[in-house]
Amino acid sequence: MLAPQRQEAILSRVRTAGGVRVTELAAEFGVSDMTIRRDLEALAERGLLAKVHGGATTARPGSTDEPGFAAKSVRQRAEKAAIAQEAARLVTPGMAVALSAGTTTAELAHRLTGVPALTVVTNSIPVAEILHRSGRPDQTVVLTGGVRTPSDALVGPVAVAAIRSLHLDLVFLGVHGMSERAGFSTPNLLEAETNRALLAAGDRLVVLADHTKWATVGISSFAELAEAHTVVSDADLPEPAREVLAAQVTELLICELSA
Repeated sequence: MLAPQRQEAILSRVRTAGGVRVTELAAEFGVSDMTIRRDLEALAERGLLAKVHGGATTARPGSTDEPGFAAKSVRQRAEKAAIAQEAARLVTPGMAVALSAGTTTAELAHRLTGVPALTVVTNSIPVAEILHRSGRPDQTVVLTGGVRTPSDALVGPVAVAAIRSLHLDLVFLGVHGMSERAGFSTPNLLEAETNRALLAAGDRLVVLADHTKWATVGISSFAELAEAHTVVSDADLPEPAREVLAAQVTELLICELSA
């Protein structure tokens, strides 16, 4: 196998598993540890992965990097759909719930359009549009004001003031990242403040986060892991992450992807 072919195969494994070990790759490809380290160095120089002691992980964006809604909507589609389907089971008719901004919460919005007498508070323009366009006439949708972010969230003092007067049964938050050290975080300082207001308004916090969010850290943390009652993720969430979350949150729900 030529070096470019091997490096492409290595990169595919990193993207699938989230990380690789030098020793395992050397045994798999029948080459020396030094050859694998050179491959990882070449890929790291191109910004395609991050070298760590003994291996490599997926390249992490900067703590203030904030992709737009359209860019995020094409990532982990199957995982987000499964997470949204599981989260929708928590909602019953007559509830007052909040959906934060994000592509996973937008997926959830599609699955809530048929719930009778539902009140939805959101700082997400796409979420409000989905429910306005396809929701039931007996549903109430409250869209906060605020300053629009690249991810189509409405944030800032106007959004926070609107949320602080509310009392909600469930708050569904999509997150930029989650880690044992930083908890749940976002790359936008104003969005962190808005998320804290949503958290304070709800009786129960449900975090929706696919496996790629683990070990990603935004510039601003808005909640400790233990503040979440429920975390809904997918089957590719690494075992160490599952152990950390299971020890700190009341309920960890893992979704299997549809065949």
